[in-house]
Amino acid sequence: METSLATYRLKRPMATPVADSLEGKTAALVSELMNASVSTHKFHLKITGPGSYAAHTALASFYEGLPGMVDSIAEGFQGAREMLLDCSSEKSPRSLYSVEDCVNYMRELYTMVNELQTVMPYSEIVNDLDLIKSLINSTKYKLLFLQ
Repeated sequence: METSLATYRLKRPMATPVADSLEGKTAALVSELMNASVSTHKFHLKITGPGSYAAHTALASFYEGLPGMVDSIAEGFQGAREMLLDCSSEKSPRSLYSVEDCVNYMRELYTMVNELQTVMPYSEIVNDLDLIKSLINSTKYKLLFLQ
């Protein structure tokens, strides 16, 4: 009897979210980047003052572009590993109160992405992570220098 693709999908394992495993690190980054989209969107809505238009548009580009990039990371990893990630993080999106907070958060995100790249065995996912680092760098530039 032939197994249908739907049955095959149901039998695929879900990655155990062990923090130090590649699956755990990838799931943690995916969750944090999803939260980052929400955090920067909320901050974008409350920006005022000198330079606010530049910051407003820089953050819009960030939170609008990030979800698709994060989806590519998660789907690519799940396809490469042939298992699902458990991205059910208990962490809430971070509250950002100033451009300085936002830039510091982006520095943290950049470090997280960079750390995952050093252990990621799939070059295509490493390339996708580079795109996220480019988005972070571009956004930081706009926040820091276009006022």
